[in-house]
Amino acid sequence: MHGKSQQTENDASGFFRYTVWSPLDGQACADHDRASGEGVGPQEYTLIKMKVKEPFPEVLSPLAGKEVFLAAATLRPETMYGQTNCWILPDGDYGAYELKNGDVFVMTDRAARNMAFQEFFPEFGKYSALLTVKGKDLIGLPLKAPNAIHDPIYVLPLTTVSTTKGTGVVTSVPSDAPDDYRGLQDLKEKEKLRNDFDLKEEWIMPFDPVPIIEIADLGNLAAVKACEIYKVKSQKDKEGLAKAKEEVYKKGFYGGTMIIGEFSGQSVEYAKNRIKTQMVESGDAVIYNETEKMVISRTGDECVVALTDQWYLDYGEAEWRALAEECLESMETYALETRHGFEGTLKWLHEWACTRTFGLGTKLPWDPQWVIESLSDSTIYMAYYTVAHLLQGAGNLEGSKPGPLNIQPSELTDPVWSYILLGKELTDQQLSESGIARDSLEKLRNEFAYWYPLDLRVSGKDLVPNHLTFWIYNHVAIFPRAMWPKAVRANGHILINGEKMSKQTGNFITLRDAIDQYSADAVRLALADAGDTVEDANFSTKTVSDTAILKLTTLLALANEGLAVVESMRTGPLELFADRAFAAQLNDAVVRADAAYGQMMYRDALKICFFELQYALGSYRVAVGADKTQASLSKMHKDLFTRFLEAQAIMLSPICPHTCEHIYSMMHPGETVLNAKWPVSEPVDDGLLEGAKYLDDVMHRLRVSKQNQKGAKKETEKPNAARMYICEDPPEWQKISMSVLRENFDAESRTFPNDLAKRVTAAMPAELKKKMKKIMPFVGMVRDAAKEQGEPALDRTLRYDEKEVLTENMELIREQLGLVQLDICSSTDTGAEDATLAGDALPGRPTFAFHVKESS
Repeated sequence: MHGKSQQTENDASGFFRYTVWSPLDGQACADHDRASGEGVGPQEYTLIKMKVKEPFPEVLSPLAGKEVFLAAATLRPETMYGQTNCWILPDGDYGAYELKNGDVFVMTDRAARNMAFQEFFPEFGKYSALLTVKGKDLIGLPLKAPNAIHDPIYVLPLTTVSTTKGTGVVTSVPSDAPDDYRGLQDLKEKEKLRNDFDLKEEWIMPFDPVPIIEIADLGNLAAVKACEIYKVKSQKDKEGLAKAKEEVYKKGFYGGTMIIGEFSGQSVEYAKNRIKTQMVESGDAVIYNETEKMVISRTGDECVVALTDQWYLDYGEAEWRALAEECLESMETYALETRHGFEGTLKWLHEWACTRTFGLGTKLPWDPQWVIESLSDSTIYMAYYTVAHLLQGAGNLEGSKPGPLNIQPSELTDPVWSYILLGKELTDQQLSESGIARDSLEKLRNEFAYWYPLDLRVSGKDLVPNHLTFWIYNHVAIFPRAMWPKAVRANGHILINGEKMSKQTGNFITLRDAIDQYSADAVRLALADAGDTVEDANFSTKTVSDTAILKLTTLLALANEGLAVVESMRTGPLELFADRAFAAQLNDAVVRADAAYGQMMYRDALKICFFELQYALGSYRVAVGADKTQASLSKMHKDLFTRFLEAQAIMLSPICPHTCEHIYSMMHPGETVLNAKWPVSEPVDDGLLEGAKYLDDVMHRLRVSKQNQKGAKKETEKPNAARMYICEDPPEWQKISMSVLRENFDAESRTFPNDLAKRVTAAMPAELKKKMKKIMPFVGMVRDAAKEQGEPALDRTLRYDEKEVLTENMELIREQLGLVQLDICSSTDTGAEDATLAGDALPGRPTFAFHVKESS
């Protein structure tokens, strides 16, 4: 289990490695031991030893005779040829710390604390400063910087230097670091700034950026060029500097070529580590680690990175990683975010400290002074679940007594487990040594073989970069491919009313309290509605109190009242448009809810089989006049109502089992919804679905338009009639627009060219260009729909007959809108009273005009 990473040989204990460490706890601090900073690991820096030239200033005079260095942390050792100065935080606190080799490093206390756990000082975890200084006291120090062309370079002030990252000492390479370039230029260009810090010109003016790396598009002074591109004029331009830095660093590493030093002509990617190694071996630099971000242990300690003797698992081993990648590729992850999370983890995960010295956990069998840390422990515990009922039995959670097979823990030898989990036959001697009867072993083996492989693992998203990845690794290490996991579902954390759960703030509720307050089904509905993806789910008390309880109560009331009059409901063929449309909507809900449940998208399933279906039922009841009293429920079609109620009970039962069990038992006394089969769907009629949606949209637009009518003061002046214009054949400009949209759509990426508008304009004949104010909104609408829905959005063919839908539902429209007359006209009718309005009609989007019809 020991391996080599960033480690040093040690005669007493093999190999050391860097790990996140809690000084207070005196042991490694793994993810689940942290109050904050989960997923954060060690970050390696190269500490450049910038030697202070003698004679020392008065503030450093106590160090006379010692080798004193400003220790600058860098991630880019290959750029040290271009050093022009060293940055220090003027108001920062610094100390001089003597290392066990006699060198004195000037740096922050925070950096010294980290180094104390990395074998830089005589005693592990112990360090002290020879003296302390303010950053301003170091300004003007002459330094000899390793690999630098300039000698000496000087310490200069920079107010943006961070003392919470690195050592608080920053070496400056203005050729390839935009921050350094602008910092140096500001000092050169602003006399007042130089005077504020009493800076001498000879510390600044002679130093220009040194070409060290050639980068395509940016030349050999990349930082200078990037600052020109992003118009960065000052170190205060944070946004511009961030963009410049990202471009320079990315292009420099992957596309840069060294033009100086031993590796001139080689790629930066090739030279980087080789230059670092040379500097370390020559004594010009040392390797230093700290946490990538702040990590706080559960005991409240700010963690460091320690170089410790530690058991670890080498997840970076190539063959093992390849098996893990193969397993992941074959697994269902239900969300791309989850898959990408695993893929990213497999790329960076290498050695993992898997033990600690104390705490809860399993003792490491071959070295019992160590305890396996929680994230590394129990990665295949689900394999034990397959036989736990035989080894422990009911009511024996802690395993204090023998289970149904009367097997003692001591009898479960390694060969026994190899037989149960891997099918490796026991020799007669192994069988005898175990003391377990063969028929008992066969029962255990059969149980495991029946249940495995694992069909699904469900856990929190925070475990993807650690425990769940270990779960994959350990399964592929132990089990044959046929027993590898099939699926994993990661979920987010739960919020209460959009805020993080917290006992301190009072934003907290237990499951038991929620059930007592709202009922089990209402809580389950609210939880299903809270969210499905890896995004944090929001449990809304408003949803559970105002929506869940109210809607479930309404459903129960409908079931009671509807079943009471069911025998008086209409029967026979589904002759009404409303009947046929509701049947189509029910069929569609059955199909889509089944798919949503299959993907474990419970919010989608709830939306489809409850909220959308309830809305469809409401529209159906209005359409047939069954929305007024209990007696009016008889206007519904009997077959439709009973089919709806049964399907509703079955489809909603995974989420609200108690409510649905009650409804189902009302329909089928003595039976349970648990044994009901999923509803059977008839072929879904897309034309009816779209026709029903069209009718709903038309009625909504009519209602809004009628409400917005102005000028009528008397009741007799209020509009009570309407003319509606339908477009049975698309206008020429729409045909041309759709042709251009289809020709320029990339179905794979769901994108259009940036100059789509120009292409549409160019395709229009001269006589149609005057309609561009109408054309472009239409193009934008279809473009956005195509980006969301794909190619189907570019098919504008209607699957229903507009005139037929409107004519069949004319009485409903008139009744709902309070109209005494509704005329349905073709947009091409000559002599139309509203010629302009008629010309604006599009297929599937009629136009209309209200007017007052006097009573005869």
